[in-house]
Amino acid sequence: FSPEDRVENIRRIGEMVNLYVDAGIIAIAAFISPYRSDRRRIRDLVGDDRFFEIHVDCPPEVCASRDPKGLYEKAKAGIVKNFTGISAPYEPPENPALIIRSYEEDAESSASAVVTLIKQSGVLLSTDMQGR
Repeated sequence: FSPEDRVENIRRIGEMVNLYVDAGIIAIAAFISPYRSDRRRIRDLVGDDRFFEIHVDCPPEVCASRDPKGLYEKAKAGIVKNFTGISAPYEPPENPALIIRSYEEDAESSASAVVTLIKQSGVLLSTDMQGR
């Protein structure tokens, strides 16, 4: 994707998330958003009190080892252009609400950390909702 394509993709996702949030629905969106300015724009759209930036951190070499399509190798070889973190920039968050180190944590503990963050914010009630 070109830089312009990435900006437009994040804008569209932000608009969709805002529709859900305005309807009172908790929206959790996971996507590659390499530019701080785009993340700031979505935060401004959704609102500081309803936007929680979660940084899923993983070293590029670990990402490459998990890559079933071989895109990291293709990007390094110049076959795939504009690949985030290889041939296109990635600007890590400066102050995320939560950092998940996917190279150290399993999916269950990572999901639990997200739910805890949402509960602590007051957005999600901490009552036991199991079986409902």
